[in-house]
Amino acid sequence: MITNILDVECGDSLLKKALTHPSYTKENNLDVMDNYERLEFFGDAVLKLYSSKMLIKKYPDYDEGKLSKIRSILVSDATIANIAAEIELDKLIILGDAEEKQSGRSRESNIACSFEAVLGAYYMDGKHAEVEEFLNYQLLKYVEDIDNHFEKYNAKAVLQEYTQSINKEIPVYKTIGTTGPAHDLLFEVEVSYNGKVLATATGQSKKEAQQNCAYKACLGLNIIIE
Repeated sequence: MITNILDVECGDSLLKKALTHPSYTKENNLDVMDNYERLEFFGDAVLKLYSSKMLIKKYPDYDEGKLSKIRSILVSDATIANIAAEIELDKLIILGDAEEKQSGRSRESNIACSFEAVLGAYYMDGKHAEVEEFLNYQLLKYVEDIDNHFEKYNAKAVLQEYTQSINKEIPVYKTIGTTGPAHDLLFEVEVSYNGKVLATATGQSKKEAQQNCAYKACLGLNIIIE
């Protein structure tokens, strides 16, 4: 069982491109083809292909609408950044100096983009079966929880739908602080509605903190029953 795709051999030039952030090529006056952007474009399709295949097999009775909802969360930056961090891909990303100083190594979008690029690199290197086995292992850990607790993962939308049904107003999220070292920041966010703070929560990215915050608010308002 392949639990870490980085344990599989891949063409050095392809893998290096997949790990190279655009800030590095820009700072060093390198060709834009030497960063991960094209491989990310391709890897995004690879990720959707294999996640779709897995969902079709796991849920033969689900229609395409329900499958799409699960997949949207399964392939989101938040989910794949968690997987990338688990295999320590974030430590391998090649960043420009400015991006490094601005905590780019812990930025969810950077980690997710590089992860997709790595998938693209391995696929282009002919490691189709290995990529599929790795993704099946990693994504399966999230699929059932997403399916059983969809509202938890979609709490921001649930909360906004609730508030707009009352008076058309939307919840307001505010980052109120950060803790931890630059490479491992924890964001604290509060959500308010009609001037009243509904909840506060933390997360390893602003998006994750907002989602956690919205979920706590939904529980407090009894919109979601845990």
